[in-house]
Amino acid sequence: PNCVYTEPECASVGMSEQQARDAGYAVKVGTFPFRNLGKAMAINERDGFVKVVADEKYGEILGMHIIGPHATDLIHEGVVSIQLENTVEELMRTIHAHPTLAEAMGQANEDVRGLAIDKG
Repeated sequence: PNCVYTEPECASVGMSEQQARDAGYAVKVGTFPFRNLGKAMAINERDGFVKVVADEKYGEILGMHIIGPHATDLIHEGVVSIQLENTVEELMRTIHAHPTLAEAMGQANEDVRGLAIDKG
């Protein structure tokens, strides 16, 4: 993973949307803003988002990008997902505790398929 310890933190793993397209993938992207999470509201850290880049046909996660609170900690879900060739559907079925910042990971994956709730 690439981690930048700034304010806000930035982290990424895998391909960007453009890199995936250049590699020949048909790409679907999902995003979810931290501002809609109860935990982000509670800690007054509402800026930022999670972005998931996935293969449109099979749903394989090709990249994950995070800007916001604890991005350098949260990126590891993306690291493992890419290493194991997980799909967005597999992460959609993964329970993310509430209220946590990690809920944004699940919601971004759901957004790839147009199923995110509370996106605002």
